[in-house]
Amino acid sequence: MTVYREVLGFRPLELDLHLPAGPGPHPAIVYLHGGGWRRGSRRTTIPASLCPTLAERGFAVAAADYRLSGEARFPAQLEDVRAAITWLRSEVDCAATFLWGESAGAHLALLAALDGGDVDGVVAWYPPTDLLGLADGFPGAVDDSREAELLGVAPSADPDRARAASPLTFAHRNAPPILLMHGDADDLVPPAQSERLASALRAVGAPVELDLVPGARHMWTDARDVGAIVDRSVQFLRALG
Repeated sequence: MTVYREVLGFRPLELDLHLPAGPGPHPAIVYLHGGGWRRGSRRTTIPASLCPTLAERGFAVAAADYRLSGEARFPAQLEDVRAAITWLRSEVDCAATFLWGESAGAHLALLAALDGGDVDGVVAWYPPTDLLGLADGFPGAVDDSREAELLGVAPSADPDRARAASPLTFAHRNAPPILLMHGDADDLVPPAQSERLASALRAVGAPVELDLVPGARHMWTDARDVGAIVDRSVQFLRALG
């Protein structure tokens, strides 16, 4: 456990660093947990052994906490992610820097990469990408939704704020390579969220890959082979260096 950031008035923000064997430089990952921005921690990974497994495969992994929505409103979470990236680069001999997140953590990883970030690639598992669009055929964007708690207001009540917190807004041709993986039966974050971002990135010529996992729901529930999903994600990052 390491404190990577201290913000006056808030708890110290911690991360767990998992290092591979042997000297660097190593490809390095900032891992960001899910939990709807309001729960979870750096130690709630999907699968539970993910970070040690990635270290065994040669990656330096910093699994980082960030401020939850009950502690601070957006963009505090994005500021924390950027601080974690800076810490990792200052403390680890990084051959490349990647972001890997699931659900809310994938949303933050995408935002950090697309909105001014300087990273070499992103793995995003079942991310919210369009906070306004969560209301389309889905019970989101209400006063007590996860999105409202993050923003401090329902997305429909402040569309500009919702767009500013949506990775879809920041699709651009110079985006780093992104792998989007989403269960096609996801009942918490619709797969259309990943499909929209993939379409927007393709439209501007940015490198993006989209895998829809048959039968899988949120957190890879009902996925036939989570190990294969991890393998696919690792192969994507290895191809980038």
